[in-house]
Amino acid sequence: MSYEQILYDVADSVATITLNRPDRLNAVTARSIDELIAAFDAADADDGVRAVIVTGAGRAFCAGADLGAGGRTFDRADRSTADEHRDGGGRVTLRIFDLKKPVIAAINGPAVGFGITLTLPMDVRIASTAARIGFVFARRGVVPEACSTWFLPRLVGMSQAAEWALTGRVFSAEEALAGRLVSRVVAPDALLATARELAAEIADNTSAVSVALIRQMLWKLLGADHPREAHRIDSLGMFWTGRSPDAREGIEAFIAKRPARFSQRPSTDMPPFYPWWR
Repeated sequence: MSYEQILYDVADSVATITLNRPDRLNAVTARSIDELIAAFDAADADDGVRAVIVTGAGRAFCAGADLGAGGRTFDRADRSTADEHRDGGGRVTLRIFDLKKPVIAAINGPAVGFGITLTLPMDVRIASTAARIGFVFARRGVVPEACSTWFLPRLVGMSQAAEWALTGRVFSAEEALAGRLVSRVVAPDALLATARELAAEIADNTSAVSVALIRQMLWKLLGADHPREAHRIDSLGMFWTGRSPDAREGIEAFIAKRPARFSQRPSTDMPPFYPWWR
């Protein structure tokens, strides 16, 4: 797919996806949604990509949906029935949810509506001090989308999720840090360097298959009814990875005090129990 509203770049084993409508504060359209899904598909299929960074061009991360159509922006009644309609934001976040690669959000500026719900299934959110964040849906007469009513309480707790979603107010990066929505707040000129440093730490030091499995174990087990379900998946994971070439290499490298040279690939070497949740 050719990209018109995002940029997709791969360097040093890291894919960077940049929302690229700076004149519209990177507000998303139906085209943007399709391009984001295609970019995550590309990153997932490329064994040369070990991590993904998502950021925005210009002064904003993402201003949410493009409201250029006015009051009928969210009216889908002329295009589908209620039962048929599927929220575009949810299509993106569900694709991220199943990704084999870790995803880092580098929130460089305002991130409201879909601009912040987009980031919830990402693994790490780093914010610039210039970021302003808002789950503004109630102030637009709609409801949170992109599966955010599932993700947000799991990330920050029910009380904090309710306060932000029910008021719809816009808040600072520092409040997002205090509420554990983001893990770090850094100066604007340090944001991408910080995200790239974290991505490089993953890319340079870890097994790609281990990372893929760990990412999915963390996310998919959030909804488990009992720790026995984690025990079952842990046990399968240890059985299959423990006998793998990457496990032998990781241990031998540790004993020899040298960098590990992992060879296994997510495209061909995932264990037979993966994906266990389908």
